Amino acid sequence: MCGITGWINLKQDISMNRDILLKMTDTLKDRGPDDEGYYLSKNALLGHRRLIVVDPSGGSQPMSKSVNGKKYIIVYNGELYNTENLRKSLLDAGYSFNSYSDTEVLLTSYIHWGIECLKHINGIYAFAIWNENEESLFMARDPLGVKPLFYTIKDDSIIFGSEIKTLLAHPYVEPIVTREGLTEVFALGPARSLGGGVFKDIHEIAPANYLLYSRYGVKLREYWKPQCKVHTENIDETCEHVKFLLVDAIKRQLVADVPVCTLLSGGLDSSVISTVAASEFKKHGETLNTYSIDYKDEEKYFKANSFEPTPDRVWALKMSKYIKSKHHGIINTSEDLCNALYNSVKASDLPGMADIDSSLYLFCKEIRKDNTVALSGECADEIFGGYPWYRRPEDINAHTFPWSKSINSRKEILSDDLKVLDLEGYLNNQYESSLKQVPHIDGESKLDYRMRELFYLNIKWFMITLLNRKDRMSMSNSLEVRVPFADYRLVEYAFNIPSELKFYKGREKGLLRKSLYGVLPKDIIERKKSPYPKTHNPEYTRRVQKWMRAIMDDKTSPILPLIDKKAVNTLIETGGSSFKAPWFGQLMRGPQLLAYLIQVNVWLKEYNIKIEW
Repeated sequence: MCGITGWINLKQDISMNRDILLKMTDTLKDRGPDDEGYYLSKNALLGHRRLIVVDPSGGSQPMSKSVNGKKYIIVYNGELYNTENLRKSLLDAGYSFNSYSDTEVLLTSYIHWGIECLKHINGIYAFAIWNENEESLFMARDPLGVKPLFYTIKDDSIIFGSEIKTLLAHPYVEPIVTREGLTEVFALGPARSLGGGVFKDIHEIAPANYLLYSRYGVKLREYWKPQCKVHTENIDETCEHVKFLLVDAIKRQLVADVPVCTLLSGGLDSSVISTVAASEFKKHGETLNTYSIDYKDEEKYFKANSFEPTPDRVWALKMSKYIKSKHHGIINTSEDLCNALYNSVKASDLPGMADIDSSLYLFCKEIRKDNTVALSGECADEIFGGYPWYRRPEDINAHTFPWSKSINSRKEILSDDLKVLDLEGYLNNQYESSLKQVPHIDGESKLDYRMRELFYLNIKWFMITLLNRKDRMSMSNSLEVRVPFADYRLVEYAFNIPSELKFYKGREKGLLRKSLYGVLPKDIIERKKSPYPKTHNPEYTRRVQKWMRAIMDDKTSPILPLIDKKAVNTLIETGGSSFKAPWFGQLMRGPQLLAYLIQVNVWLKEYNIKIEW
């Protein structure tokens, strides 16, 4: 996995700006600590930082290839999971290869199929290809958005990079946030609008989109989204189909020339990934390493609730014993968790999911000491119906994103200047715009019509929030995390499974559970879903209270003009409990809201952000 960047100007000679290219590329050194490369020409500058996963000697970038007198150069961040299938097709078409890397296969796929290559490749990717002869730039992002890609257009230049910090390293780009950016932070945050970058003039290529930049202008298009099809298979056939697609995705994503592990919570999703991985490792006489996360003194302070019914530790150990993996339990302390709020903002370039971010940052940091690649269970809940909002009538019938129901309360903590921001209108516009994109089948019942909307919203919105978090926290520690449930074939198939099958026997992810009988122990299959764990230790609450008090006492704190001081002081005194609804999703309550405000302040300060009204 890697980091990419570039600067294209079709009207000026920019070849002498090597120092700018180096500065931009250097922001990506954590994404790619193993190698760096540059391409400089009159109108195109490309930079690459490499994390070596496959073909150490043959996969260096930028990679160029000439065919029929035309030269193409690629910078690429990702992994293709059907590399050998593609290679065979391209060999049959008369192409030759100088390496066994997926980079060359991807570049050759574009040379052969052009934009249509996106219909042939399966993987996680963000890449840019410069056609030197035609002076055009083609960029694309994978269907579910596992890998990021940001860009800005300034005068005659397009500037792009894997992270926002990469663009900010260019002298043309300033850290300015407008009213709309502030609205994103306080209405949607930690989610973002599709294609939005929060900063002024910075955009993100949305999942399943490509961008073509040439003398004819800019063309931005969506190339994939789940298509509606009538589901004709019965429950047993559907279970077999799901199991085949999932196991195939897991096996494809185990390919690497570096150490691979899995994240194992003892939940349904991570357990099936770890089980398949352990079986594949055993075929080669190897033992799988598995990892789980926990918090110091968690057993002392854990309190069960409808969202977190049981702690993970005992289940992770049970599964590790079942698959005979070498298990590692990573323990986070409250002090480290609090301190890492800073690191997580620097990793994301934006305020995020508070200690959910910082704990994942610390988790990945430990895993990276012995591994380069990890497989994780994200995305199963979005496509198979694991969240409570798929089953609660008040959420099914809510006229908003079910994870953003605190919109009215959010305004209470904003300053008078920011209370004029139309948070409700902005959120509603994003919601309504997304609903217009949902495909439907004629004759759907009212419930099926609504459930298709919910699954689409989860795939396009909630899923990408979690994938963004996973990418930034892992790649800032030079760890590549792969997500088998985000295989577009599985997502598309699941999208068309009727809800009465998905919720087999009235259970969240009921169909997925049924599919895995014979693969996992029964008690793991029947275990009630538990989300990514958060700390219940009151020491953490005390630490974020102390940090937030210090921010409030410092008259230079950049967040002060944006918040209602009285309301925030009440938040501090109550440990966040005065804010009744979760700020976002299920877990951002109490101390997590204080941590989010800390992240906002860190972001404003460290990025020296200018507010433009």
